[in-house]
Amino acid sequence: MAKDQKTESKAKEPKAIARQEPGFFQRIVNGIQRFFRETVGELKKVTWPTRREALNLTGIVLVVIFAVGLFLGFWDVVFAEMFGLIFSLF
Repeated sequence: MAKDQKTESKAKEPKAIARQEPGFFQRIVNGIQRFFRETVGELKKVTWPTRREALNLTGIVLVVIFAVGLFLGFWDVVFAEMFGLIFSLF
């Protein structure tokens, strides 16, 4: 009887289901889904600046860009005139 019970319990156990590797397109879709899921998760962690902070920082960036533009423009004119004088002598 004990032998019959072992045989019956083995017969009742479900067979192992073979895992099938996902196909090429399924891997692509899974990768895209994972990318967007992780992106949304990271964006939830971001500490966004307030409107006032964003405007202040934008103003600072514009002032620095303008100042660097003037600085480089000044030296461009100086060197252009200097080389123009040098090449006009030859």
